[in-house]
Amino acid sequence: MSPTPAPVPLSGPRFQTEPAELYREMRRDHGSVVPVVLDGDIPAFLVVGYRELHQVTGDPQLFSRDSDLWNQWERIPDDWPLLPMIGRKQPSILYTVGERHRERAAMISDALEAVDPFELRSHAEKFADELIDAVCAKGETDIIADYAALLPVRVLATLYGFSDEQGPGLVTALNDMVNGREGALAGQRHLAASMAQLLADRKETPADDVVSRMLADPSGFTDEEIAQDLMVMMAAGHQPSADWIGNSLRLMLTDDRFAASLFGGRHSVAEAMNEVLWEDAPTQNVAGRWASRDTQLGGRRIRTGDLVLLGLQGANSDPQVRTDSSALTGGNNAHFAFGHGEHRCPFPAQEVAEVIARTGIEVVLDRLPDIDLAVPAEALTRRPSPWLRGLNELPVTFTPVPVL
Repeated sequence: MSPTPAPVPLSGPRFQTEPAELYREMRRDHGSVVPVVLDGDIPAFLVVGYRELHQVTGDPQLFSRDSDLWNQWERIPDDWPLLPMIGRKQPSILYTVGERHRERAAMISDALEAVDPFELRSHAEKFADELIDAVCAKGETDIIADYAALLPVRVLATLYGFSDEQGPGLVTALNDMVNGREGALAGQRHLAASMAQLLADRKETPADDVVSRMLADPSGFTDEEIAQDLMVMMAAGHQPSADWIGNSLRLMLTDDRFAASLFGGRHSVAEAMNEVLWEDAPTQNVAGRWASRDTQLGGRRIRTGDLVLLGLQGANSDPQVRTDSSALTGGNNAHFAFGHGEHRCPFPAQEVAEVIARTGIEVVLDRLPDIDLAVPAEALTRRPSPWLRGLNELPVTFTPVPVL
């Protein structure tokens, strides 16, 4: 009888270097529900089966977002680096359940739906052009550090009501938070303080922005609840969108199928963006759900209070639903990149992210038409996070062009 395979550490370089191979090995050794360990040897389960992930996200009673259910809290230290990702007693929409969650989701959706799409694209083009202006005369740049990592938060900050000057500090705080390392808690504090100040300003002086619309919502949410939701929206809207831009441009610069679009054609931009959501999703894994009672999932016993992590990228590549993994994904949107069920990314938020990312990519292709990779494709490296998948850098060269 062969020994039971050991739980998989949810850290380490393979999440950056060869995630597809890693998810295949997990599925081979453990099936569709994989025992994993988090920082500090904390146990959890990672769901990498498409059907099983559909089951977990579609049953919020059995697999709850209420983190108070977790059976590991007594083992979690106050300085645990994953606390910004897996919080306790956080009054945000992420940990609200039932009818109150539906009211909060409606408040956020209404506030974002009121964003004028032409205004949104105009903001995105303005900031994108400014960022390209800063590098276009040099003939070379790092598209991640000088562009993708700066653009979404600048647009979102403007929609929320922040001043332009606050943008760079918010970028740093957000990146520190999502990387889940030593700067994570400090980044969270900076973001929280910025949100609290913005709320105070908008209560005194309402404006035509997302924060003012949320404050005016009649559902009776507290300032702290709104501030927490704004932090969630900022984190969920910025980094995955930045990685969507970076991962899509990487695909277009390294894959011959997309070469034509680099020379004036835009048809392939949407196709490249959609393929990234299937094959190279910015959000790889999400924490989490907690079992409200003992149950079975994918043939594995899950006990009350166990943490179940959503393996979005693992499920996207499940061979039971992707029989030909080499095929172009075309217009198929049945991926898990935005989640599923009542806690999925609200549709207006997806639209905002897509406009920012697509505009960001198109401005690069319009302004720098002969852009090319400055290093071999295999030299590109990823950020050290099992949660989000993005490039450390994307160095490119191009013919210098004048500032607009």
